[in-house]
Amino acid sequence: MSNLIDRRVNGKNKSAVNRARFLRRYKSQLKRAVADSVNRRSITDIDSGEKVGIPSRDISEPVFHHGPGGTREQVHPGNKEFVSGDRVPRPEGGEGSGPGQGKAGKGGKGEDDFVFDLSRNEYLDLLFEDLELPRLVRNQLLGTTEFKSVRAGYSSDGNPSNIDVVRSLKGAVARRTALGAPHRGRIRELEAELEALTAEGVAESDPRILALREEIDRLKTRIAALPFIDTFDLRYQAFTKRPEPTSKAVMLCIMDVSGSMDQVRKNLAKRFFILLYLFLQRNYKKVELVFIRHHTIAQEVNEQEFFYSRETGGTVVSSALTLADELVRARYGGGGWNVYAAQASDGDNWDSDSAVCRAVLAERLMPLMRYFAYVEITPRQHQSLWYAYEEVRTAHPHFAMQQIDGPEGIYPVFRELFKRQTA
Repeated sequence: MSNLIDRRVNGKNKSAVNRARFLRRYKSQLKRAVADSVNRRSITDIDSGEKVGIPSRDISEPVFHHGPGGTREQVHPGNKEFVSGDRVPRPEGGEGSGPGQGKAGKGGKGEDDFVFDLSRNEYLDLLFEDLELPRLVRNQLLGTTEFKSVRAGYSSDGNPSNIDVVRSLKGAVARRTALGAPHRGRIRELEAELEALTAEGVAESDPRILALREEIDRLKTRIAALPFIDTFDLRYQAFTKRPEPTSKAVMLCIMDVSGSMDQVRKNLAKRFFILLYLFLQRNYKKVELVFIRHHTIAQEVNEQEFFYSRETGGTVVSSALTLADELVRARYGGGGWNVYAAQASDGDNWDSDSAVCRAVLAERLMPLMRYFAYVEITPRQHQSLWYAYEEVRTAHPHFAMQQIDGPEGIYPVFRELFKRQTA
């Protein structure tokens, strides 16, 4: 029996296998810590790794040991406070209770939380687990077919890294068995003749016995000369390219940068869109992003301008929706694309424009959309745009609305909008 030991090490010279086991075992605690960390992060470091703390009680392991055994009676004198059946109260924080907000004390001891360093990839895996683009359809499109390498049996030639050792050894055993079978059969016949002559009392120097022994030795030499493994026995894992249906999708990112969106609300909107951007880049290969900023006028911009431009003005939301409709019909029409949109605004709009927004969405955009997510960033009461969009949500189930009133609400709202759908 062979024992295989994986000695690959990570940056801390610890076993990578043990690290993966730790991530699986304490996944729920790590996910809670990652969700809490999103609220503390700035826009610039939201996609980096993270140090997460895990309470020591959550990583404690059961220990089996021998007890004293038998029936034991103990007397503890000096008790003036408790009688049989009383419940001993838990000590208050600060006197040896470990991490907490208790006052300083002269006695007691505790234990700090366990701090674990998550890499960037591990952090993003936990951050975006169980999330997906809703209602995504896999489309087989002309000119966009992807090919995936799949197993296609075995071949007699190939790359040495693809050699199949077990299959090659099986072929070698079969070859030696097949080529040696006639010789082994002849050896058995000769040994039977030799045994018969010996039983008759024929001397060892008899020419017939000498000839039989010589032939047996010659055949055994022929069998021993068969190579253990030959190039003819080698088998390689063969692969072929199989066409795979591709999922082509476009995400329209629409952000309100009008004067009513102060810097705090703009930062909340940017953090929401950065989460969306990281999620799409990490989970999907064929997703295009279109960035639209608007105040009274909407314009398509690049990523840099979308997140860092300082332009502002009044508020006409319908300009962004009209531009989105034009872009979708010009570039992504024909049913070959999965079209998504995410809009962030404080809901404050020009008085008569909310009705126009409702009409553009209901009559023109929603029939083209797989999913539309609207996020209202305001701690106040809902604005006119929210009530107009409620009518759209009633008519179109693939329209979703959520409200964010502070940094702590960004990640829960994001997970609610893009949670994995059940079949």
